[in-house]
Amino acid sequence: MAPTEIPESPETPKQSRRDFLSLSARAGVAMSMLGLSGPAQRPLVYPEREDPPPPHPLRILILGGTSFLGPQQIAYAMNRGHSITTFTRGRTKPTVHEKLFNEIEQLIGDREDNLEALRGRTWDAVIDNSGHRAKWTRDSAQLLRDTVDLYLYTSSTGVYYPYLGEDIREDTELVLEVPEGITEYESMEYGYGVMKTHSEIETKRAFGEDRSIIVRPTYMMGPADRTDRFPYWPVRLSRGGEVMVPGRGHDPVQYIDVRDVAGWMIRLIENRTTGTFNAVGPPSKTGMHGFVYGAHAAFNSAVSFVRIPDYDFLKEHDVTVVVPWIMPVGNDAGSARVNFERALAHGLTHRPLAESMRDIYEWWHSDAITEERRVNMVSGEKSLMAREASIIAAWKARK
Repeated sequence: MAPTEIPESPETPKQSRRDFLSLSARAGVAMSMLGLSGPAQRPLVYPEREDPPPPHPLRILILGGTSFLGPQQIAYAMNRGHSITTFTRGRTKPTVHEKLFNEIEQLIGDREDNLEALRGRTWDAVIDNSGHRAKWTRDSAQLLRDTVDLYLYTSSTGVYYPYLGEDIREDTELVLEVPEGITEYESMEYGYGVMKTHSEIETKRAFGEDRSIIVRPTYMMGPADRTDRFPYWPVRLSRGGEVMVPGRGHDPVQYIDVRDVAGWMIRLIENRTTGTFNAVGPPSKTGMHGFVYGAHAAFNSAVSFVRIPDYDFLKEHDVTVVVPWIMPVGNDAGSARVNFERALAHGLTHRPLAESMRDIYEWWHSDAITEERRVNMVSGEKSLMAREASIIAAWKARK
């Protein structure tokens, strides 16, 4: 099959350049009440939306807080008058909102064996971002259950692996153990899901259903991403030329801006909204082709999209995951078919994709990212971008 440019149609909408530039201009005028500036420091909520003020200031403890999600939670919460304490090992340096960390309380310890800094302290709520072992969540939840009102555990849609349904909801059966006789990839996916499931159980065991908030994000993207998975797209699309688009046009994709998750989590705590929620986007069903056109709306580069819908060919060239696209077969058939109606009903909102793409791109080209990391994205040993031209050539050579 010859390479084909994706036609613009109602099924693959493209945001107009005029709309995007108008949004950019408004965002550039409105700067954060925190006095921050720079590409990664724009308002956490796009200007035309106003959140109602919180009922009262809260004291919030964040376990973790320096990596990807945490700095966005801190910025949003402080912008709304809350006070923040973080508990970390003191090793990870934030790459956004760095100055805010001079204004918060930072406790040092280790969730494996040193929670002493948390003893005898009280907070209104705790956000557990770093619960990477069920033991860690159990220990912290048991320690804090009598001195903290709410416990929000940051889980993942990985609790539903394998993704075999068409409409995966919060009450879908969760993965509880890793089966034998599986591949290394499956073992990793099962293991992560099992860890998150048991951490959720430990949260509810200590705090009960009426004081627990479980948030299950899908793939998060945005400034400060510690992986190169989603940043691939703004970097690649900005460069122009022939761009490989793996998968079929209607292959579903799901993703969400980390800042939308962060702000919503703080509002759940403010409103004392307990329960379990899938934090997923975009708000409308989106196929892979629609995503690529929406992402490209952030750039003025000249591109020629080469779509490759042949799964066998893609597997042959080791192209099965290019987040947010995951080949929807086998255990991953439903990975982008997660229902998030409950989250929408309780205030989850989504910013425009083009805004996210622009902000990721500008953050990627800021001092927060090393030149080595940028080079590896384009030409490193494991770079898809470096292999792209040869994959396209092989596709064109097919009858």
